[in-house]
Amino acid sequence: MSTYRDERPSIASLLTTDIRFGRADLHVETNRGEGAADLEAILQRTEQRAELDLIAIADRDRIDSSLDARERAVRDGLSFEVVPGMLVTSTDGPLLALWVEEAVPAGASAAHTIEAIHRLGGLAIVPHPFARWRRSIGRADLEALLSSDDPAIHPDAIQVASGSARASSGAARALELNAKRYHLAEIGASNAVFAERIASAYTLFPGTLRPAVRAAELRVAIENGTARAGRGQRAPLRQIGWRRIAEQRGREVGFASRRSVPAWAERLALGGSR
Repeated sequence: MSTYRDERPSIASLLTTDIRFGRADLHVETNRGEGAADLEAILQRTEQRAELDLIAIADRDRIDSSLDARERAVRDGLSFEVVPGMLVTSTDGPLLALWVEEAVPAGASAAHTIEAIHRLGGLAIVPHPFARWRRSIGRADLEALLSSDDPAIHPDAIQVASGSARASSGAARALELNAKRYHLAEIGASNAVFAERIASAYTLFPGTLRPAVRAAELRVAIENGTARAGRGQRAPLRQIGWRRIAEQRGREVGFASRRSVPAWAERLALGGSR
């Protein structure tokens, strides 16, 4: 594949008096999917900690929890906004779909999944690529997508920071390859399945951060490459509790066993810490 030029603006070029930097956690999961916390607990904790301007609820292969979260945030007048999204299972690994209003079908190839996300007006993001202990998009598959002449199957961004130990296993490689070859927009996300881990990684984006426009400012930052990945504090496992961890792992394996995509990597991952 060809090596692309990096034409993204530097952060220094954005430091003007009217620009601030917001924080968004773009991948949090609830107990409607593989997560341990219910939607109410996630929204309450995010509001109480006041660390984020935006959050994306991204349960696997379902959109309803994200749409419900957005509705509740507006109804309750919360200080942050919810970006609609979901994690989509493709035959090549999961893809994060943001700014979609309806579910993206699971079980297609990565190329067809990205095309479907774009057709729905969303952004397609490669989550935790090259991870050793999580099923993820591999290097060969990613480079095949990027080398295609069809821009409809190009991902819009790549995750290079995660609050999950298992998901982070390929982060350094993703950061290196993106800097040298891919030059995709970079995002950070907690991949939190426990509320305590929300904001353990996040996306920084420039903007005015006014409530009416900050979600649009985040999207523009991803699209033009001015978004950056950041890392926060990650709650230790002892704070979460081993019983809750075991229960969540059981949910994860249960969901994996019901998917058509082979899930040996998820089952193997039970030996690691998320």
